[in-house]
Amino acid sequence: MTSSVPELAPLTPGARRVLDAASQLFYERGIHAVGVDTIAEVAGVTKKTLYDRFGSKEALVVAYLQHRDARWREHVAAHLTRVPEPGIDRVLAIFDAAITWSDDNSPKGCSAINARAEIGEGNDDHPVFPEVSRQKVWLFDLFDELCAEAGIRDHRAVAQAMMLLYEGAIVTVGMATFAEPFVVARGWARALLAQN
Repeated sequence: MTSSVPELAPLTPGARRVLDAASQLFYERGIHAVGVDTIAEVAGVTKKTLYDRFGSKEALVVAYLQHRDARWREHVAAHLTRVPEPGIDRVLAIFDAAITWSDDNSPKGCSAINARAEIGEGNDDHPVFPEVSRQKVWLFDLFDELCAEAGIRDHRAVAQAMMLLYEGAIVTVGMATFAEPFVVARGWARALLAQN
């Protein structure tokens, strides 16, 4: 099933502290605003330890995104377990997962979208780009799989609509345009799914 969580290499205690510190700092302040000196200081390690464990700041950014993604996938998997039978409610479980995830874990929106925006144009060879793409393709494939299992006629087109609703909601969370965007997106998703 597409919802499986990718295997990540185990971390030493020092690497875990570095990743935890970097994850908090990157999400709260931004990737460019946080230097390796600050990460090492907050983690209580030397810069040498940071570089020994991750090799570069870019590799640390990718690890940050991968570990957040793994936590999100575990959260989604738990919600899907609660709705084991194929159908509309199983597709909507992704929105239910997002509703319970976003306040505590993504008040500034999607870490992958934010990282992609911060790296900016002209850096197409940056390692963040394939990681962000991998995460978004995974979510689309999951929507497509769940829509197909639900018996949706044009499951790919409906999965595209689900993805647009989801992505619009996560951007709206980060922009604080209006309250409870995932609740709104879920309502529109339910209406669309019921028509197919």
